[in-house]
Order: sequence, then C-alpha cells, then structure tokens
Amino acid sequence: MEAEQRTAFTEDARMAQFDLTKRALVGVGGSLKVREDDEITRKLWMLIEGECEDAGPLHAAEKFGFSKQRYFQLRAAFQRLGAIGLRSQKRGPKTHYRRTAEIVRQIIRHRFLDGDASGEVIAQKLRQTGWVISTRSVDRVIAEYGLQKKTPPLPAGRGTGKGRDPAHPPVGSSKRRRSGQHRARRATATRRQDQ
Repeated sequence: MEAEQRTAFTEDARMAQFDLTKRALVGVGGSLKVREDDEITRKLWMLIEGECEDAGPLHAAEKFGFSKQRYFQLRAAFQRLGAIGLRSQKRGPKTHYRRTAEIVRQIIRHRFLDGDASGEVIAQKLRQTGWVISTRSVDRVIAEYGLQKKTPPLPAGRGTGKGRDPAHPPVGSSKRRRSGQHRARRATATRRQDQ
C-alpha cells in the first residue's frame, strides 16, 4: 500500500511548466501569467527546467531561445547574485575610456592656456605628451563645455576686411561714404568761416 501511495504522489506532483506561447507558468491546479517584459522570471524558469527537470540545460536553453554558453553564464550569475543577477545589464562601454576625467581637464587647460588653439592643435599637443586622444574627441569636449571660439563681429565701416577690394566697396556702403564726405565738407566750411 505504501508503494501505491508513493507512485500516486509522484504522478500527481508534476512540476509546473513555463508555456512560452501563453507567457505563463502552468501547473496542475492552474496558471500564473508572467508579464511580457519580465526577463528575470523567464530566465529563472529556464534555469529551473535546466537544473531540475530531466531534459537538461541544453534543451532548456534551446526552448527559451538562449545558447548553451549564455545558459551557463546565467546560471553562474544566479549562483553568485541570486535572481537579481539574471537582470540584463546595459550593453556597451560603461565609461568614456578615451575621454577620462583627466584628459577632459587637460583639454580644458590647453583651451584656456591658448584660446586660439584649434581642437586639432590641442589633440596634437596632448598626443605629444603621451595621451591617446583623437581630434574628434577633443572637439566633442570643447563643444560639450561650450569652449568654442567666439569671433567678435567687425564694427560697421571699419577696415577693408579680408578679401575686400577698397576700390569696390560692398553694396549698401554708399551711405557711409556720403556721410563721411558730408562731415568733411562741413569741417571745411567751418574752417573757412573761422578764417
């Protein structure tokens, strides 16, 4: 009789399964829905099936869409950190490995020492002192901190400027010339009256 009870107990106590189509844990007594974005439960259930069921790790990894290598990475993370270790981490670099805090300070320092230096010149100076940095990274730091060169506007009517031909004044400058001529005539007229 005891043997009959033991067999009946093991047959009735089947473990719940994770149904991928329903996204639910399904057991003999019912089911429990799992949110679509709940990656931790999905990964944990994969580990439960891989470690506690007869199918094994390869079958469980395949069923849940993971590689064998990823299965064992997740198992190690679970053993080390628990369920929180199954959460996906942000991909890609975690810090600026080229633009470290020290290199940013050096770029700012060079910019303040020589305000006319371009990003290319600053990058070259830094490379000469042993830093590994590209011109583009220097330009990014300069832009990020608002250290671009600001060119002051030319005062109206002063100088000929680069590329201007003094014999051919720019359009719209005739008024300035007339007012200058007008001042000269008035000054001459004033001198005549004084004499």
